[in-house]
Amino acid sequence: MTTMGKLDGPGKQTGKGRPRNPAADSAILEAFRLELSERGFADLRLEHVAARAGVSKSTLYRRWASKEDLAEQLLEQLAGPHIAIKDTGDTRTELLAAVVNPMRAVTHTPFGPVIRALLSQIAINPKLGDPFRRDVVGARRTEIARVVRRAIARGDLLPETDPEKAIDFLVGPVYFRVMFGGELTPEFANDIVDAYLAGFGTASGDPEREAGMSSGTIAVW
Repeated sequence: MTTMGKLDGPGKQTGKGRPRNPAADSAILEAFRLELSERGFADLRLEHVAARAGVSKSTLYRRWASKEDLAEQLLEQLAGPHIAIKDTGDTRTELLAAVVNPMRAVTHTPFGPVIRALLSQIAINPKLGDPFRRDVVGARRTEIARVVRRAIARGDLLPETDPEKAIDFLVGPVYFRVMFGGELTPEFANDIVDAYLAGFGTASGDPEREAGMSSGTIAVW
Protein backbone atom coordinates (compact mmCIF):
# COMPACT_ATOMS: atom_id res chain seq x y z
CA MET A 1 0.00 0.00 0.00
CA THR A 2 1.29 3.45 -0.90
CA THR A 3 1.42 5.98 1.92
CA MET A 4 1.19 9.65 0.97
CA GLY A 5 3.46 11.94 2.93
CA LYS A 6 2.17 14.87 4.90
CA LEU A 7 2.14 18.24 3.17
CA ASP A 8 1.15 21.53 4.74
CA GLY A 9 -1.28 24.12 3.48
CA PRO A 10 -4.79 24.24 2.02
CA GLY A 11 -5.42 22.06 -0.99
CA LYS A 12 -2.61 19.61 -0.16
CA GLN A 13 -2.67 16.12 1.25
CA THR A 14 -2.44 16.04 5.06
CA GLY A 15 -2.42 12.30 5.71
CA LYS A 16 -3.22 8.91 4.27
CA GLY A 17 -5.98 8.40 1.75
CA ARG A 18 -7.12 10.03 -1.46
CA PRO A 19 -5.57 13.31 -2.62
CA ARG A 20 -7.79 16.28 -1.94
CA ASN A 21 -9.85 17.75 -4.72
CA PRO A 22 -8.63 21.25 -5.72
CA ALA A 23 -12.12 21.98 -7.07
CA ALA A 24 -13.52 21.66 -3.55
CA ASP A 25 -10.93 24.14 -2.25
CA SER A 26 -11.90 26.63 -4.96
CA ALA A 27 -15.60 26.17 -4.31
CA ILE A 28 -15.14 26.75 -0.57
CA LEU A 29 -13.05 29.89 -1.07
CA GLU A 30 -15.56 31.32 -3.54
CA ALA A 31 -18.45 30.51 -1.22
CA PHE A 32 -16.61 32.18 1.64
CA ARG A 33 -16.05 35.29 -0.49
CA LEU A 34 -19.73 35.52 -1.34
CA GLU A 35 -20.86 34.90 2.24
CA LEU A 36 -18.41 37.53 3.45
CA SER A 37 -19.80 40.11 1.04
CA GLU A 38 -23.38 39.38 2.05
CA ARG A 39 -23.13 38.79 5.81
CA GLY A 40 -19.89 40.39 6.93
CA PHE A 41 -17.22 38.60 8.92
CA ALA A 42 -18.92 38.71 12.33
CA ASP A 43 -22.14 37.04 11.15
CA LEU A 44 -20.49 34.58 8.79
CA ARG A 45 -20.90 30.89 9.68
CA LEU A 46 -18.78 28.11 8.25
CA GLU A 47 -21.79 25.81 7.92
CA HIS A 48 -23.29 28.36 5.54
CA VAL A 49 -20.06 28.42 3.57
CA ALA A 50 -20.05 24.62 3.32
CA ALA A 51 -23.66 24.52 2.18
CA ARG A 52 -23.07 27.19 -0.44
CA ALA A 53 -19.96 25.38 -1.71
CA GLY A 54 -21.87 22.09 -1.91
CA VAL A 55 -19.52 20.26 0.47
CA SER A 56 -19.93 18.74 3.91
CA LYS A 57 -18.83 20.59 7.02
CA SER A 58 -16.22 17.91 7.64
CA THR A 59 -14.77 18.53 4.18
CA LEU A 60 -14.43 22.23 4.97
CA TYR A 61 -12.96 21.69 8.44
CA ARG A 62 -10.36 19.27 7.09
CA ARG A 63 -9.05 22.18 5.05
CA TRP A 64 -9.61 25.21 7.28
CA ALA A 65 -10.17 25.09 11.03
CA SER A 66 -11.65 28.58 11.35
CA LYS A 67 -13.05 31.47 9.36
CA GLU A 68 -9.83 33.38 10.11
CA ASP A 69 -7.89 30.64 8.32
CA LEU A 70 -10.24 30.90 5.35
CA ALA A 71 -9.95 34.69 5.27
CA GLU A 72 -6.17 34.49 5.36
CA GLN A 73 -6.10 32.07 2.44
CA LEU A 74 -8.53 34.17 0.41
CA LEU A 75 -6.57 37.38 0.99
CA GLU A 76 -3.33 35.69 -0.08
CA GLN A 77 -4.97 34.28 -3.19
CA LEU A 78 -6.52 37.60 -4.26
CA ALA A 79 -3.54 39.81 -3.39
CA GLY A 80 -0.85 37.56 -4.86
CA PRO A 81 -1.20 38.54 -8.54
CA HIS A 82 -0.82 42.25 -7.68
CA ILE A 83 2.46 42.22 -5.75
CA ALA A 84 5.29 41.59 -8.23
CA ILE A 85 6.95 44.65 -9.80
CA LYS A 86 8.92 44.18 -13.00
CA ASP A 87 12.46 45.51 -13.21
CA THR A 88 12.04 47.96 -16.09
CA GLY A 89 15.24 49.90 -15.56
CA ASP A 90 13.16 53.05 -14.95
CA THR A 91 12.79 54.06 -11.31
CA ARG A 92 9.70 56.20 -11.69
CA THR A 93 7.86 53.49 -13.60
CA GLU A 94 8.65 50.96 -10.88
CA LEU A 95 7.66 53.30 -8.05
CA LEU A 96 4.42 54.04 -9.87
CA ALA A 97 3.77 50.30 -10.16
CA ALA A 98 4.27 50.02 -6.39
CA VAL A 99 1.35 52.43 -5.94
CA VAL A 100 -0.80 51.29 -8.84
CA ASN A 101 -0.69 47.56 -8.06
CA PRO A 102 -2.63 47.82 -4.77
CA MET A 103 -4.87 50.54 -6.24
CA ARG A 104 -5.82 48.30 -9.15
CA ALA A 105 -6.38 45.35 -6.80
CA VAL A 106 -8.69 47.40 -4.57
CA THR A 107 -10.68 49.06 -7.34
CA HIS A 108 -10.82 46.48 -10.14
CA THR A 109 -10.66 43.00 -8.59
CA PRO A 110 -12.50 40.97 -5.91
CA PHE A 111 -9.68 41.85 -3.51
CA GLY A 112 -11.28 45.27 -2.99
CA PRO A 113 -14.60 44.16 -1.45
CA VAL A 114 -12.81 41.45 0.55
CA ILE A 115 -10.21 43.76 2.10
CA ARG A 116 -12.88 46.34 2.91
CA ALA A 117 -14.95 43.67 4.65
CA LEU A 118 -11.96 42.49 6.66
CA LEU A 119 -10.09 45.71 7.51
CA SER A 120 -11.62 46.09 10.95
CA GLN A 121 -10.89 42.44 11.77
CA ILE A 122 -7.30 42.79 10.55
CA ALA A 123 -6.91 45.67 13.00
CA ILE A 124 -8.38 43.96 16.08
CA ASN A 125 -8.14 40.21 15.50
CA PRO A 126 -4.56 38.90 15.72
CA LYS A 127 -5.62 35.52 14.33
CA LEU A 128 -6.26 37.31 11.05
CA GLY A 129 -4.18 40.46 11.34
CA ASP A 130 -0.87 38.81 12.20
CA PRO A 131 -0.87 36.37 9.23
CA PHE A 132 -2.05 39.13 6.88
CA ARG A 133 0.75 41.46 7.93
CA ARG A 134 3.30 38.65 7.77
CA ASP A 135 2.30 37.15 4.43
CA VAL A 136 0.50 39.75 2.29
CA VAL A 137 1.96 43.00 3.63
CA GLY A 138 5.32 41.30 4.12
CA ALA A 139 5.43 40.14 0.50
CA ARG A 140 4.55 43.62 -0.75
CA ARG A 141 7.08 45.23 1.58
CA THR A 142 9.80 42.88 0.30
CA GLU A 143 8.95 43.63 -3.34
CA ILE A 144 8.92 47.40 -2.86
CA ALA A 145 12.17 47.22 -0.93
CA ARG A 146 13.72 45.57 -4.00
CA VAL A 147 12.50 48.48 -6.13
CA VAL A 148 14.07 51.00 -3.76
CA ARG A 149 17.38 49.13 -3.62
CA ARG A 150 17.49 49.04 -7.43
CA ALA A 151 16.79 52.79 -7.50
CA ILE A 152 19.57 53.48 -4.99
CA ALA A 153 21.96 51.38 -7.08
CA ARG A 154 21.01 53.41 -10.18
CA GLY A 155 21.65 56.64 -8.29
CA ASP A 156 18.02 57.72 -8.54
CA LEU A 157 17.32 57.66 -4.78
CA LEU A 158 19.47 58.92 -1.95
CA PRO A 159 21.77 56.24 -0.49
CA GLU A 160 20.26 56.74 2.99
CA THR A 161 16.72 55.98 1.75
CA ASP A 162 15.21 53.24 3.93
CA PRO A 163 13.88 50.46 1.64
CA GLU A 164 11.84 48.92 4.45
CA LYS A 165 9.84 52.10 5.02
CA ALA A 166 9.02 52.71 1.36
CA ILE A 167 5.75 50.78 1.58
CA ASP A 168 4.51 53.20 4.23
CA PHE A 169 5.09 56.19 1.97
CA LEU A 170 3.91 54.61 -1.28
CA VAL A 171 1.07 52.26 -0.27
CA GLY A 172 -0.01 53.87 3.00
CA PRO A 173 -1.91 56.70 1.26
CA VAL A 174 -3.82 54.15 -0.82
CA TYR A 175 -5.13 52.28 2.20
CA PHE A 176 -5.85 55.53 4.04
CA ARG A 177 -8.30 56.38 1.26
CA VAL A 178 -9.70 52.86 1.28
CA MET A 179 -10.47 53.21 4.99
CA PHE A 180 -11.54 56.85 5.23
CA GLY A 181 -12.74 57.72 1.75
CA GLY A 182 -11.31 59.48 -1.27
CA GLU A 183 -10.84 58.68 -4.94
CA LEU A 184 -8.11 56.35 -6.12
CA THR A 185 -7.19 57.89 -9.46
CA PRO A 186 -4.18 57.96 -11.82
CA GLU A 187 -3.54 61.55 -10.70
CA PHE A 188 -3.42 60.42 -7.08
CA ALA A 189 -0.92 57.68 -7.91
CA ASN A 190 1.32 60.12 -9.76
CA ASP A 191 1.13 62.64 -6.91
CA ILE A 192 2.30 59.99 -4.43
CA VAL A 193 5.30 59.09 -6.60
CA ASP A 194 6.17 62.73 -7.23
CA ALA A 195 6.11 63.43 -3.49
CA TYR A 196 8.27 60.38 -2.78
CA LEU A 197 10.84 61.42 -5.37
CA ALA A 198 10.81 64.99 -4.05
CA GLY A 199 11.72 63.67 -0.63
CA PHE A 200 14.13 60.87 -1.48
CA GLY A 201 15.19 61.37 -5.09
CA THR A 202 18.60 62.61 -6.18
CA ALA A 203 17.25 64.51 -9.20
CA SER A 204 16.33 67.71 -7.34
CA GLY A 205 18.13 70.64 -8.88
CA ASP A 206 19.23 68.60 -11.92
CA PRO A 207 16.72 69.40 -14.71
CA GLU A 208 18.06 66.81 -17.16
CA ARG A 209 18.07 64.01 -14.59
CA GLU A 210 14.66 65.08 -13.25
CA ALA A 211 13.21 64.99 -16.77
CA GLY A 212 14.57 61.48 -17.23
CA MET A 213 13.16 60.35 -13.91
CA SER A 214 9.74 61.70 -14.82
CA SER A 215 9.54 59.95 -18.16
CA GLY A 216 8.38 56.62 -16.73
CA THR A 217 4.70 55.86 -17.22
CA ILE A 218 2.41 52.96 -16.49
CA ALA A 219 -1.14 52.12 -17.51
CA VAL A 220 -3.01 52.68 -14.26
CA TRP A 221 -6.28 51.01 -15.24
